[in-house]
Amino acid sequence: MTAFPRTVMLLGSGELGKEVAIAAQRLGCRVVACDRYANAPAMQVADTSEVFPMTDATALKEVVQRHRPDVVIPEIEALAVEALAELEQDGITVIPTARATAFTMNRDQIRDLAAGDLGLRTARFAYASNATELKRVSAPLGWPVVVKPVMSSSGKGQSVVQTPEQLDQAWEAAMANARGTSKQVIVEEFLEFDLEITLLTIRQRNGETLFCPPIGHEQERGDYQCSWQPAQMTDAQLQQAQTMARTVTDNLGGAGLFGVEFFLCGNEVIFSELSPRPHDTGLVTLISQNLSEFELHLRAVLNLPIPQLETAPAAASRVILADRDLKTVAYEGLEQALREAGTQVLLFGKPDARPNRRMGVALARGEDLSEVRAKADRAAACVQVLDGSARR
Repeated sequence: MTAFPRTVMLLGSGELGKEVAIAAQRLGCRVVACDRYANAPAMQVADTSEVFPMTDATALKEVVQRHRPDVVIPEIEALAVEALAELEQDGITVIPTARATAFTMNRDQIRDLAAGDLGLRTARFAYASNATELKRVSAPLGWPVVVKPVMSSSGKGQSVVQTPEQLDQAWEAAMANARGTSKQVIVEEFLEFDLEITLLTIRQRNGETLFCPPIGHEQERGDYQCSWQPAQMTDAQLQQAQTMARTVTDNLGGAGLFGVEFFLCGNEVIFSELSPRPHDTGLVTLISQNLSEFELHLRAVLNLPIPQLETAPAAASRVILADRDLKTVAYEGLEQALREAGTQVLLFGKPDARPNRRMGVALARGEDLSEVRAKADRAAACVQVLDGSARR
């Protein structure tokens, strides 16, 4: 039997980390929230917090060794992953593993693993280390192409390039928004897909791999805008996606929830990306499932049973975005947003804002997908992100 409380350390304390912290505390855990800035969302609910540069290996190791957590849960991509491998050798449990974190932090490593070692169907792609090389490798893929930094998050630095003349600008955007030290981009063929989905995949320590019903989602600027569950797929498509997700997560190993993204193109399912942690599109599970993706993650991490997963007939989410730079924030419109039954609004508690920064999410559940998507959209539209300094 496992004794509680246990200490969980979060490396990254944004809105997803905040929900992980809440789920951990509900299971009797002590939470240490870490990030590069103070008062991050998860720090507002954690037992204690640490602020330091997350890419600083020495600082990361010092904080982990000082707290000696039972598990370390990376919640962001921009980390000193080499330090995680050292900590793992020192007996610290990294979720899902240090290797999985390193592979998924770098688009080149996870793409090479999926397309090369595992033989999964992906978009055609190439790498470039400078603007000249980018022009050379893009042409064989046809136009348009998608250019992304090898290391980034939430669509930062991503461009859809229509003509060769736009490649210099795409290179500059990728370098300006890349995380870490990599100076490389991945360029992909542009897929005319029918739908983009996330398959939340739960890898248990002593049990079978489980799947949540698929989640459909839409992106702008490479960042999630709305999601809904269940996404409409054929049985054959779902079987393809589950097989591919199980293949790649079995290779990465460890325990926890993975967000595995796919494109649906006709009857074909194409692997896109993978996150070894709860996924932003999975915020919808806070209203759609009896166990959210965050609770499922913690149960798998702590080796607790997952006896049954129950899902609403239909649920949806829509993000609430800021439209400008704000040093402090306030909100209006909650009264209107919450008038409809089956609707929730979550405000993440981010201390400041910038254009298109995700500040919250509206959630809705019901019997019909069209109905709940419209409800989530209406609720999100009601909430306005305002200058908090003017309201003190």
